[in-house]
Amino acid sequence: MASIDLDKVLDKAWADKPLTEILAAPVSALKGVSDRDGELLKEAFDVTSVADLAELKYVRWAQALAALEAAK
Repeated sequence: MASIDLDKVLDKAWADKPLTEILAAPVSALKGVSDRDGELLKEAFDVTSVADLAELKYVRWAQALAALEAAK
C-alpha cells in the first residue's frame, strides 16, 4: 500500500482534509504551487484541481519516461 506524508506535499490548510476533498481542491493546495501557477495550468491544460493534474496526460507521460529511465 502506498503512503505519503501530506504535510510535505500540501499547504497546511489542506493537510487534515479527507482525500476526496484534496483531490477536488485547486492545484494551489499543493505545497509550492501558487495561485498564479494554478491559473497558468488552467489556461494551458484546463487543469483546475489536484485530480485534474494527476490525470493530465503529459504528467503521466513524463512519469512513464522517468520510470523507464529508473528501470535501466
